[in-house]
Amino acid sequence: MSMADEPLYPIAVLIDELKNDDIQLRLNSIRRLSTIARALGEERTRRELIPFLSENNDDDDEVLLAMAEELGVFIPYVGGVEHASVLLPPLETLCTVEETCVRDKAVESLCRIGSQMRESDLVEYFIPLVKRLAAGEWFTARVSACGLFHIAYPSAPETAKTELRSIYSQLCQDDMPMVRRSAASNLGKFAATVEYAHLKADVMSIFEDLTQDDQDSVRLLAVEGCAALGKLLEPQDCVAHILPVIVNFSQVNRTAHKIVKTLPQVSILTQPFPKLFLTSVTPQTSIHNGVIMDKDGSHQGGEAMDKDKEREAKEELDSVRKLSRK
Repeated sequence: MSMADEPLYPIAVLIDELKNDDIQLRLNSIRRLSTIARALGEERTRRELIPFLSENNDDDDEVLLAMAEELGVFIPYVGGVEHASVLLPPLETLCTVEETCVRDKAVESLCRIGSQMRESDLVEYFIPLVKRLAAGEWFTARVSACGLFHIAYPSAPETAKTELRSIYSQLCQDDMPMVRRSAASNLGKFAATVEYAHLKADVMSIFEDLTQDDQDSVRLLAVEGCAALGKLLEPQDCVAHILPVIVNFSQVNRTAHKIVKTLPQVSILTQPFPKLFLTSVTPQTSIHNGVIMDKDGSHQGGEAMDKDKEREAKEELDSVRKLSRK
């Protein structure tokens, strides 16, 4: 059958293939959802096809993964952004399945759709979806929720923003390590949407709690995200909140070199600042009042610099940046 004839392919056959026992036929049909939608038209796609997909999501992971991917680009087939909300229910269900790759693709598609939705629809449909997932009985739903806050938050009314920050904080304290790991890895994206006052008051408190988690993997993910947070902070706040965490972490974790490589991305390292030698962040160093110190109390930096010393420090940092990119 030629591509020109494809839209004329009997729609009933395509629907039947979605129900077929043969996984390859089901997969082929899912990958041709746009063909089905064009044949049905926008209204019938909204009224018939999308509800059908919402109700028929108990399938092999390969089929569900394809469905999650297809729905992410389905806005044109349901009538444009004013009808984008109809795509949320099947993707919300896919966010709760056991297979990680399916959940990740569903979250990715929800983010793509949410970034195009009207503000009023985000408030009416998307934010409640995030809250439902965050309160889900199964940890899979809560894991998925963590990746959606940065889409929901900017359009939320003030009271909803307060609630979303509180919910994210609760996810960071979830009983399941998988949820806390997801919260830690997504904290930077969420933080980038939060107002500066709340960034300092709420997000940095969350960050510090995550860096003290009893699970190594959670702590590592939190500290690996320090560069994203550092870019959002003023230099003095970066010194106060980010650098001490990194130095303390380096003293107890053998993977600290991965964290040190992120330091040149932190905002303080692109501003005039006390001379901080990144190569000095080792188990033999500590931070006092924002200054890196040796264990014997001698300075690794912190003295006021004249123009020549400041230039030397910047040149040293440039060399460290180059090393960190290798």
